[in-house]
Amino acid sequence: MLLEKLREDMKAALKAGEKQRLGVIRMLISELNNASIAASGDLDEAEEQRVLTSYAKKRREVMESARDGGREDLVASEKFEHEVTMSYLPEQLSEADLRVIVEKHVEAVDASGNQAFGQIMKAVMAEVGAGADGKVVSALVREVLA
Repeated sequence: MLLEKLREDMKAALKAGEKQRLGVIRMLISELNNASIAASGDLDEAEEQRVLTSYAKKRREVMESARDGGREDLVASEKFEHEVTMSYLPEQLSEADLRVIVEKHVEAVDASGNQAFGQIMKAVMAEVGAGADGKVVSALVREVLA
């Protein structure tokens, strides 16, 4: 599972003296442990991916805020954390692949306009899981429905 992989990578980063990477991996392990405690049990692979996806989203948002505030030093740090976190998640689907999936679900619902937006979003996100950002999927669903 993901937690085991993180622990192995933590040992490797420690031996290699990669302090920044080590810090990020420790934070990811901490996030997973906190989620496990909140869930009162071990997390399955999908739940672990959700936790890391949420963490990556937070890093991206902080990075964007720092960029807007002119804090390039913070941008570089957050970008590194985001990249390390994303390396533990499945490859993100391309926009073209996502468009095919969205169009398939729109046709299955046979809807136009925004009345079926929530239903389509739920179906698409269930299919792609951690393979796509919800903002990107939402924009594509709105575009296809329009």
